Amino acid sequence: MRSSAFPRRRALRTTAVATAVALSVTLLAACGSGAGGETTAADGKPVDLTFWGWAKGTKEVVEAFNASHPNIRITFEEIPAGNAGGYAKLSNAVKAGNAPDVFNVEYPQLPDFVSQGAVQDITGLVGTELKAKYLPQATELTSLGGRTWALPLDAAPQTFYYRKDLFEKAGITVPRTWDEFRTAAQKLKAAQPDTRIATFFPDDPTTFEAMAWQNGARWFGTSGEAWKTDLTGPETKKVSAYWQQLVDEDLVRVQPSFSQQWTASLQKGETAGYLGASWGGGVLKSNLATTPDAAGKWAVAAMPSWDGTPASGMLGGTTFAVSKDSKKAKAAVEFATWATTTPEGIKARIASGTSSTYPAATELVPTAAKAFNSEFYGGQDLYGLYAHAADSIKSGWTWGPVMGLTNGSIKDAFGKVAGKAGTIDDALTTAQQATLAELRNRGLKVAQ
Repeated sequence: MRSSAFPRRRALRTTAVATAVALSVTLLAACGSGAGGETTAADGKPVDLTFWGWAKGTKEVVEAFNASHPNIRITFEEIPAGNAGGYAKLSNAVKAGNAPDVFNVEYPQLPDFVSQGAVQDITGLVGTELKAKYLPQATELTSLGGRTWALPLDAAPQTFYYRKDLFEKAGITVPRTWDEFRTAAQKLKAAQPDTRIATFFPDDPTTFEAMAWQNGARWFGTSGEAWKTDLTGPETKKVSAYWQQLVDEDLVRVQPSFSQQWTASLQKGETAGYLGASWGGGVLKSNLATTPDAAGKWAVAAMPSWDGTPASGMLGGTTFAVSKDSKKAKAAVEFATWATTTPEGIKARIASGTSSTYPAATELVPTAAKAFNSEFYGGQDLYGLYAHAADSIKSGWTWGPVMGLTNGSIKDAFGKVAGKAGTIDDALTTAQQATLAELRNRGLKVAQ
């Protein structure tokens, strides 16, 4: 989501209240307190809510909610995935004053929506008991400036999906460390010259960001009232140097994420692994559903770490936010609560067969595990592995308030990496400069 997506006049309001917010996200008057609205209309008819989203299984969730909640009626519109046009559609709707009552927004983009006044502060509708249901690393990302801005749907710990048969053929054991991963990549290429161990996605900065997060990087933080930004620190540089070497030595493919090119590479056995997240289990299964004999060949392992100790960042993850102009926040939060914390809500999503959501509400993990058919992975206990990975997500990561621009800058420069016209470090340096410029452009203080 680019910075120009919202009216410039909000930048002045951001400056005016920045001193009141620990993370420099704004508590704009336009956002409201989130305490208004009823869950039954005055005439006794259901409260009508509009909802926009794109996560797999969402249609089934809405159908199940409508069937069991006569007091609230959800009208669902499926929009493109956020970075594929969904965020642009949402921001245009906010500007036009016709945004849906509730919508999905991923963790990285939530501070951007908050700082631009696009979502409501729902603190008054989210009690301590409800917050306690969610994984702490998820509530960290939805609680900005001491206020609650969204409810988390899932956590998204990193996971490594791999082809068992191709690994066995090349004599490779599943790598536990990144050094072992490089060695495995070399052995695989030597044994099967047309096959690579994984993919560097030039169009998807979030995968790289999760790996920097895993290594202890902290791209954003605050010092008093000012933002600190560090996209080029030593923890990140270690990751960038590692991946630059893999790219330079042709040990990984460089292809757009989830593209036909990428999927075809998986189908042909030209790519033997996928460094993804918990939700990737459903994505991979869906993408390869029509591939002959694919079922049973894929397995899931813990993400490699630098020293072999379990460690994870979070790759994506989705929340439910209430738009700034909605007069039905109470009903919207009731829907979001049901969708994220009840067995019925999680079953409806996962039973679609396309979602392997790892619930942020951890009590629902057994429900999710039972609902997800893991035959494609040979009946492996995916959710047991996801649970260990989720526990290892490093706390303390903060997304910045202009991630749309930050990620856009990285994506543009990563394209040069693919064409051998630039490096990963170049991309991060460019994004650092662009991010600092945009923070100042929005009137936010920047630490020197």
